[in-house]
Amino acid sequence: MAELSSRSGTSVASIKYYLREGLLAAGTATGRNQAEYDEAHVKRLHLIRALLDVGGLSIAAVRDVLSAVDTPNLDVNSLMGSAHRHLDRSARTDRSDPRWQAARAEMLALVQRRGWYVADDSPSLDAAADAVTAMHVLDQSDLLALLDPYAQAAEAIAATEISVVARRREPARIVEGTVVGTIIGEALLNAIRRLAEQDASVRQLNPKS
Repeated sequence: MAELSSRSGTSVASIKYYLREGLLAAGTATGRNQAEYDEAHVKRLHLIRALLDVGGLSIAAVRDVLSAVDTPNLDVNSLMGSAHRHLDRSARTDRSDPRWQAARAEMLALVQRRGWYVADDSPSLDAAADAVTAMHVLDQSDLLALLDPYAQAAEAIAATEISVVARRREPARIVEGTVVGTIIGEALLNAIRRLAEQDASVRQLNPKS
């Protein structure tokens, strides 16, 4: 186990915890208090850490995602769906607020307008409704004219991301790519967007500089 800890960068205490929680399979017993672990254990630990540290999932959610990973012949779409479902955060806005309900209807109309295959109860619709509600409350409704341009850009990015991850053959790698791509990719996309905004600001507001 000490060697597994060194190779995976995971503490022995954490490895023992994951074993108790059923997230990590036991090693092959080689003695009374000895077990042998292989590369599959190292990869599983990397995936567990990605789900916990990058995805911010609970142990229970990690268990659900790993269950999908370990299900034989589960299709790529179902694997990605399992990862995405647990990455979504619950909406914080009062759902009984008429403004929030109107915002959610607005987002649902966008999805339908784009012809996207999205479930009506998707938590991402709730998260989007949170953002739209906030824009209305802050009197920034003119920014909502960007909904369709945002959707068009997101559509192109998502199609490329999914094609890259879907080419992976290992279920664990597919889930890992979905989690890392969603969380870290989101941060990277936002950073690139801010860089582009800096450039656009100079070009449009101070073109002589």
